[in-house]
Amino acid sequence: MEHPIGELMQTAMTSIKDMVDVNTVVGDPVEAHGGATIIPISKVSFGYVTAGGDLTTTEKAKHPVEPVDFPFAGGSGAGVSVQPVGFLVVQDGSVRMLPATCSTVADRVVELIPTVMEDVKNIFDKSGSAGMM
Repeated sequence: MEHPIGELMQTAMTSIKDMVDVNTVVGDPVEAHGGATIIPISKVSFGYVTAGGDLTTTEKAKHPVEPVDFPFAGGSGAGVSVQPVGFLVVQDGSVRMLPATCSTVADRVVELIPTVMEDVKNIFDKSGSAGMM
């Protein structure tokens, strides 16, 4: 006979598996106006605990050699936390990560450097080709 704590663990783990799948971490893509594809990204954390034990009675003293089935007491619990991290934006062959939380000014400047560099490059390309005409 299987110990009841195994059944508790199996039930809790099956419930967690049903709640959290890959689509919870990387969400379904959404087509936005203008041809951009937006993919939500989340952080998933979960915790699990189970405990149990056999209760003893005075019967154990009367039957030291015979196995006696004592009542089982136990329980299990789980918790899941889903936090949005950001959004991947795919548009015109480029991919950008837009964070879901506000960051410091320095972090935001670092995030914008590739965009600014691309804009500067485009300005020089346009002015260089205009000068050749």
